[in-house]
Amino acid sequence: MGKRVLVICSSPRRNGNSEILADEFIRGAAEAGHQTEKIRLAEQHIGYCRACYYCETNKACVQQDGVNELLAKLQQADTVVFATPIYFFEMSGQLKVFLDRTMPLYFLSYHFRDVYLLASAAEDADSAMDGAVKGIEGWIDCYEGSRLAGVVRGHGADRPGTVRATGAAEEAYRLGLQS
Repeated sequence: MGKRVLVICSSPRRNGNSEILADEFIRGAAEAGHQTEKIRLAEQHIGYCRACYYCETNKACVQQDGVNELLAKLQQADTVVFATPIYFFEMSGQLKVFLDRTMPLYFLSYHFRDVYLLASAAEDADSAMDGAVKGIEGWIDCYEGSRLAGVVRGHGADRPGTVRATGAAEEAYRLGLQS
């Protein structure tokens, strides 16, 4: 049996460029024999972190909006993949809100070690993704034993579907195969 791969898509647009990258990663991971699951944050109701620290004592979030179910999936995953469009040189707000809400995991055991970032942007420069990479690295730093295993930078994807022409979709597929 392969690894459990959880892919978190943060684009509000279904089948947008970052979701194309996610689907290609999933295709590669499935071909490698891994169990995959994709979660679209746009289909979840996720509130902002209240910084109440309920999670420190209770190992779950006080808010009853579905995040606890997502945290259970994240906790059991061997590999975590975040797919995001780049807005204003940073990850989507949906992904940042979700990452803030993962704080209960900090107080629990978790399986994931390899974390991947798949990003798409209209901007042509590789540096367009630097803010998102830094944000994911900061999140990873809070989870001992985990590491940033790979980044796909789908730059120059200015319209839906154009990420395929950048070579990034093929790169996401190859990372999935190697995951």
